Amino acid sequence: MGCGRVGSALAKNLAGDGHQVTVVDSSRAAFDRLGPGFPGRLVLGNGTDQHVLEESGAAETDWFISVTNGDNRNIMSAQVAQEIFQIPRVMTRIYDPIREQVYREMGLYTYCPTLVGAAIAKTYFEAGPEAADRARQAVTASAGHADA
Repeated sequence: MGCGRVGSALAKNLAGDGHQVTVVDSSRAAFDRLGPGFPGRLVLGNGTDQHVLEESGAAETDWFISVTNGDNRNIMSAQVAQEIFQIPRVMTRIYDPIREQVYREMGLYTYCPTLVGAAIAKTYFEAGPEAADRARQAVTASAGHADA
C-alpha cells in the first residue's frame, strides 16, 4: 500500500523479478511513478478500508507492506492485513521511532527510516565515509541500488 517513491520502487523491482504485484494508493496520479507497461495490478482506494484490501486480493496474498507518508495509515492497514486477512508476512514503515518500537513489541514487523538514516550518519561520524558507504550499500543493495 502506497505508491510513493518507496512503494513504486519496490513494486517495480518485485514485478521485474517476476512476482505478481498489486499496488494500492488513494491517488490515481501516484500510479504514474510505475511507468508505462507496469505488469502489476492497480487498485485505487484507501488501504485502511477492509473492502479496498479485499478488492486488492489481500485474502490470497503472501505478503503486504504499507509505505504511505502517514504512520497511522501504515499501522492501521498493516493491522488489518495481519489480523483480518491473516497475511503471512506483513511489514510497515513507521517514521516515529517511539511508535515503531511500540508496534514492533505488539507483533507488527516494522522499520523506521528515521533510525536507519541516523545509524548511517552515526557510522559516518564515528568510522568515516567508507564505513558509512558499506552500511548504506548493505541497506540498498537488495533493492537493486548497490551504488545508491
